[in-house]
Amino acid sequence: MYNVGDKVVYPMHGAGIIEAIEEREVLGEKRQYYIMAMPIGDMKVMIPLDAVDEIGLRQVISEAEAGEVIEVLKGQMSKMPSNWNRRYRANMEKIKSGDIFEVAEVVRNLTIRDNEKGLSAGERKMLDVARQILISELVLVTGSTEAEIDELISSHLD
Repeated sequence: MYNVGDKVVYPMHGAGIIEAIEEREVLGEKRQYYIMAMPIGDMKVMIPLDAVDEIGLRQVISEAEAGEVIEVLKGQMSKMPSNWNRRYRANMEKIKSGDIFEVAEVVRNLTIRDNEKGLSAGERKMLDVARQILISELVLVTGSTEAEIDELISSHLD
């Protein structure tokens, strides 16, 4: 159970702060929801309390782990399938896992591939989504701005 003020990550959406826990009626069914404010995009998300485990909601990483995420970005491109469809599915699984280290790996690999060969429209969109997820969590962990984290990521990928 999370509390108001907790910083959490919603896989595929990014990190945010729980602003409230409210009972709402949706489609005729009353349920308890976490109301999560996303720092990027000024969006609010309602997460059913009874679906937290299924969704994969988790606490944000520590500052020490943020340093490890940056190390992942500095690494070499890992082996990826040459087939676009298989590569896309493998990367999507990593993003859906909610594991920030896997998201960082997707950002690193797709950025390197983009610099070497270019990306398809689908992979470019995936890179943008993965990068936003990564930025949202690092913003909450470090207290830096979105622009500062974006610059930090870019500096380690060049």
